[in-house]
Amino acid sequence: MLSAVEAKTLNSYKKFNMKIIKTEIPDLLILKPKVFEDDRGYFFESYNEKNLAEQGIQIQFVQDNQSKSSFGVIRGLHYQLAPYSQTKLVRVLEGEILDVAVDIRKKSPTFGKWYSHRLSAENRKQMLVPPGFAHGFSVLSKIAVVFYKCDKLYHPESERGIKYNDQELSIDWNIEPEKMIISTKDKNNPFLKEAEMNFYF
Repeated sequence: MLSAVEAKTLNSYKKFNMKIIKTEIPDLLILKPKVFEDDRGYFFESYNEKNLAEQGIQIQFVQDNQSKSSFGVIRGLHYQLAPYSQTKLVRVLEGEILDVAVDIRKKSPTFGKWYSHRLSAENRKQMLVPPGFAHGFSVLSKIAVVFYKCDKLYHPESERGIKYNDQELSIDWNIEPEKMIISTKDKNNPFLKEAEMNFYF
C-alpha cells in the first residue's frame, strides 16, 4: 500500500506536462519539464511523446547521442542536409552549456540569426532544434555531459558545418577566445555565405 507521500507524488506524476517556451525564431523551442521533488530526491519526465503531440509537437525520435566535454570546448556548428536533416532535442545530464542554433532556412525572416540558451543539469531545460538550423554548444562548466535525441539517423555524407567564429554571425559563446577548444574539423568549416544548405522556410 502506498504511503500518503507516495500517493501524492504518484498523483502529481499523472498531471505531468512539459512547458513549451517559444523563442524569437519561429519553430525553435525551449522545453521545461515539471519537476517533482521531495526529501528522497526528484523525478521528472524528460520526454513524453503523447504529451508533446497534444501540444502540437509530433516527432518520432530514432537515435540518442551523448557527449562529454571539458570547459571551453565548442562543438559546432553542425547540421545534415535534407532529406537527412535532423530534429534534435538537447539536454544536459551534468554541468552547463550554452546551446546555440542558427536559422539557415532560405526565405526565413530570421535567416542567419542565432539564438542561445543556457542548458544545465540544474535547470533541466531542453532545446528543440528543428531541421534547417545549424547547431552547436560551448561548455561553461568544468565538465558537461550532453544528451540529445534525433529523429533521423546520422548520415555522414550529408553532414555539413559552419565556422563557429563567422563574423557575419558574431556568436557570443560566453568563452574567452584564448580558452576555446575547437576540433580541427570544426576549425575548417566554411563561413555561412559559403556553406552548402538546402532548407526553405
